Parts: sequence; structure tokens; C-alpha cells
Amino acid sequence: MNLLSGEYECKLDPKGRLVLPAKVKASLPESSGNQLVLVRGFEPCLVLYPRAAWRVIHEKVMALDEFNEEYRQFQRNFFRGMTEVELDAIGRFGLPRTMLRYAGIEKEAIIVGMGNRCEIWDPTRYDDFLIKDQQSFSKLAQKFLTTETGPSPLAA
Repeated sequence: MNLLSGEYECKLDPKGRLVLPAKVKASLPESSGNQLVLVRGFEPCLVLYPRAAWRVIHEKVMALDEFNEEYRQFQRNFFRGMTEVELDAIGRFGLPRTMLRYAGIEKEAIIVGMGNRCEIWDPTRYDDFLIKDQQSFSKLAQKFLTTETGPSPLAA
């Protein structure tokens, strides 16, 4: 699968639809066609998955023991509001009003490619969740990208 990447400023039309940026659309796996899955993010954003990527996550969540109360609670909240969306001929997809309210999206949105998925943010909220201090960002990179045996494989 191609990598979904980049940051794109978008405007919603009066019907609450967004046009998926051409570069993102071109990176979608052919197996997903025009079918995508939209869910609430863990932060106040929406997450858009190609069907193939969603299938992997769906299977993991469904494999949790339904007789365990904590797992059921997680499943209930994880799947809450999940909806399948389809791109129309010009690459638009509708965002349900409940999802727009959850993410605080009104007229403008930022679509952020995250590898196997895209996040859809209200621009102000997105900015609030970004790391402003480059030193803090550097420390996170060191923490997550440095292996115990040496420098990050990304440093090569």
C-alpha cells in the first residue's frame, strides 16, 4: 500500500462534503476502490481509513473477549459512529453531522496523511495538538526512533 502523507487545507461544501485531495486519492490501495471507513479519533478529530487498513484494525478489535466488560466498553466506544463513506465521481465524501460536531469542524478542515490512514481536523484544534517546542519534538524522536542497539534506522 502506498503511504498516505501530507497536510491539506480543505473546505466543506454546504452539504458537509469534503473533496479528498488528489494526492491522497492516488495513494489509496486499488483494493479499497472508492470505499473508506470514517471513525472518531482518540483526539477530537476524525480518522479516515482505506477499507484494507480498516479491516486489519477491525479484526483486532473484534478479537477481544466479548465477555470481558472492559473490552466491551472499548469496542462500544471504538465503533461508536463508525460509518462507511464512498467517494463520488469528483472525489467528495460526506461527513455525518454528528462526526462534524465531535471534531468541531465547521467550514474548514485539515486532512493529515498518517501512513495507513488520514486524520481530519478543525484547523484550530489541529494546531493545539501540534508540538510547538522543537526540543520536545526532538526528544520524542530520540525516544521512539532510537533502538537499544544504536542509532535510528532512519539516520542512515
